[in-house]
Amino acid sequence: MKKLFAVITFLAAIPAMAEAHNFLPSPPRTIVIQDAAPPVIRAALLQSTLIMLPEQEKVATVFGGDIVNWIIDGGHVASRFISVKPKSANVSTDVHIVSDHGNEYTLQLREISEESDAHFDSKVILEPGDQTAKDKLASVPVFVPAAELDRVKKEAEKAQADAEATRKTEQSKNEQYRAEYPSSLKFDYSWDAKKGTQLGLQQIWHDDKFTYLRGQFQETPALYEVKDGKASLINFDFASGLYTVPKLLDRGYLAIGKKKVEFYRQGAR
Repeated sequence: MKKLFAVITFLAAIPAMAEAHNFLPSPPRTIVIQDAAPPVIRAALLQSTLIMLPEQEKVATVFGGDIVNWIIDGGHVASRFISVKPKSANVSTDVHIVSDHGNEYTLQLREISEESDAHFDSKVILEPGDQTAKDKLASVPVFVPAAELDRVKKEAEKAQADAEATRKTEQSKNEQYRAEYPSSLKFDYSWDAKKGTQLGLQQIWHDDKFTYLRGQFQETPALYEVKDGKASLINFDFASGLYTVPKLLDRGYLAIGKKKVEFYRQGAR
């Protein structure tokens, strides 16, 4: 008999429970945050309430007093939005929000299952009330949101890894170039050895891109290129007895006064 009475009592309570949890979302409302007591946010069991910071701000950090009975989510990407949802009936907690501009917002969250009014806050827009907080909105952010910091950190780590990979690739290319470079040098020039000795010329070679002439010269000879039987002065770099010509010379000569030594590349004469 007692069991039958308990079942009847439970079945009779079901409509009341369903009616009590028939929550109604209220239109969005704006709350101006003052220095007075924290404003109350009406939340409904298993229903999400969206809290929005001013458009100029993002959430730097958010934390609540009761994280067992409440889900407080600031998102994984830095934004102005926070979602709160109670997991239990008739619970309350405070929530503290710090924006990237340094403004602080404190709210009181309250679950309304046992209240006669079934309307809950579906969306709440926060606005700072004092002038100092308003002025901060126009200034440069002073905090980096945790989600933004994590993103920047990952981007920096990726950039560093990419730079290291590029450095290793370039190093490998340079090592390969140094290893292969000697085989690219060609010593296929001919000249009158006696005239070369009188002028100080010792060696001429090329690597298909540059032509090099080395010697011990008392004076720096002028360097000419000969093309189609015509001689012309050419540009070159000279340091420590080494001429570096930024082109492949087939024929030319060095000259100081009346001293002159002609040279030509074998097969190109």
